[in-house]
Parts: sequence; C-alpha cells; structure tokens
Amino acid sequence: MIKMLLTDLDHTLLRSDGTVSENTLDTLDKCRKKGIRLAIATARYWIGAEKYIDMLRPDYEITTDGTLVHSDKKCIYSCEFTAGETNSIVSELLRAVASAEITVASGKTVYWNSRHISESEKLHKAVYCDYSKPLNCCSNKIVAELPDENTARSIAALTDCRLQCYRGEKWYAFLPKEAGKTSAIRALSEECGISTDDMAAFGDDKNDTEMLELCGTGVAVANAVQETLCAADFTTLSNDEDGVAEWLKINCL
Repeated sequence: MIKMLLTDLDHTLLRSDGTVSENTLDTLDKCRKKGIRLAIATARYWIGAEKYIDMLRPDYEITTDGTLVHSDKKCIYSCEFTAGETNSIVSELLRAVASAEITVASGKTVYWNSRHISESEKLHKAVYCDYSKPLNCCSNKIVAELPDENTARSIAALTDCRLQCYRGEKWYAFLPKEAGKTSAIRALSEECGISTDDMAAFGDDKNDTEMLELCGTGVAVANAVQETLCAADFTTLSNDEDGVAEWLKINCL
C-alpha cells in the first residue's frame, strides 16, 4: 500500500517549461485527500525549489541533492561538510579554475560569486560572496561550473567527497560522502514512521536511480535516462504528458 509519494521536480513532475499542470495539481490534491503524503526530492537548493514548495504544499521537502530535509519550517535532517572541508573544496575549485562560478549551500542560505544573482530565476535570493575570506559555516552542497567531468572528478578525489553530475550541464556538485537522496529518505522514513516499502518514487536522472531502487515502487518518466529507466519498476508517460499524474490516477485513485 502506497502511503507516501516522493517525486523529483525538473524533467519529472515539472513540464519542460518549468510549469506544473492543473491536471498534476488536481491529482496530487486527490492523493492528499486519500491520506497519501507527498514529498519532493530534488537536486535544487531550497531557495530554488521554494516557489514549487508554495505551489505543491508537500508534507516534506528533500532538497539540495538529498542533504536537507524540511517539514514546514523545521529541518529534520542535514548532511554537512565542516567549515574547514567547505573552504578546502572552494580553494581547490578556484585553484583549478580561477574564474569558476561557485555556489555554496548552508541550510536554506546559498552563497554565490556571481555578479548576476538578481537575474537568476532559481537563485535570485542567493547571497553574494567572492570567497576571498573563509566561510564560517558548515555546508550541505558545493556546486561549480567546470570545463569537463575529468576536472570535477579529480577535485572530488582530492577532497574526498561525492561528485554529482547532471545531464546536459557543466555544473558539478560536491557532496559529503554519505549524502544522497536515499540517505535523506531513510531519515524521513524514521521520522514519519512510514516504511520505504510503502513509498512510491518518481524520477528521471541518474541521481534518482538509487531512490527508485530503495522505495517499494520506483517509477521513471518516459524521458528518463536509460540508467533510471532500467532501475524502475514501472515507466509512465513523459513529464510533458503529466506522466506522474497519469500513473497516480491508475494506481492510487
């Protein structure tokens, strides 16, 4: 019996233009009325997911590539680098590419060395930081724009952290070794008392694969990468065809 839904946002629940259809909103609302809880599970920083959190009203928010879990305003899980580890990674990134754009997430706060923060759709609430002085905070995730994956992998190996790549992008995420959506889901399971066997997860990218395998029901949208399609128990329509909503109508309503 499915008691909780966990869904990725980009290229999964969201259409390609970043919208959420009325069909999807209506279907999620009907699931909620049946007592099924909703959690988003996204690589986005909390501030980048905020408008969708306001729209979807999930019971739980897994953000920042699974390093943070919030319920309403309460943080119930945080996987962190120490301040020393944070500054070491930032230093290595700048040593490799002096002009690299770098974002550092510390809870709901995001630091960024871009001069164009206000123009960013996702990160217009970020705080400017040029990293000329060490940060005095722990961090959950560090992301940098780098020329290629080999550069990113060498820095991850040097700083002993987990590397997360995203399809079609040259932004690379550096995470604590134990981080990931599955770690967040296990913490959430313990917090809310719902077994992962009673969860259904929806995703499209490589960073969703372990989540689909962990949960009792794993569903890939048709536009997912091959690795995620192979890991899923079911495949639904694409994100632009409201695949998540259509699967829920058949299997939960």
